[in-house]
Amino acid sequence: MIYIGSDHAGYKLKLAVISYFEGSGIRYTDLGPFSYNPEDDYPDYCIPVAKAVAKNKGSKGVVIGGSGEGEAIAANKVKGIRAVVVYDNFTARKTREHNDANVISLRGRGVPAAKSIALLKLWLKTHFSGSKKHSRRIRKIAAYER
Repeated sequence: MIYIGSDHAGYKLKLAVISYFEGSGIRYTDLGPFSYNPEDDYPDYCIPVAKAVAKNKGSKGVVIGGSGEGEAIAANKVKGIRAVVVYDNFTARKTREHNDANVISLRGRGVPAAKSIALLKLWLKTHFSGSKKHSRRIRKIAAYER
């Protein structure tokens, strides 16, 4: 299951991502917003996405805003979340292989939807390496959250 949410600046890209999910048969839950409103604030949607991912083991999240940065910051406030801003193929792969990221944050401004969706596809198909050193590092982060 993939949970998705955005603010007003990410709303148009969110619709494009949902269209991709539906066309690909990917299960998702849209946590809003459900219409464009320039007053929408990213914490109102990104934190619920992060909470849903944290509660449902093995799920992933997609948060989308203007830059993706604030959205990742908000999502990372939830225990168990490793939200990352992905901006190229390298970061799409390494944030999954090395960091076992469970939430991807995308830019709704300045990046074509097709590129964002291509990065999302790569991120989704990449798996955590499970190597000792990367597992150790993730455990250290989790220990800090306690």
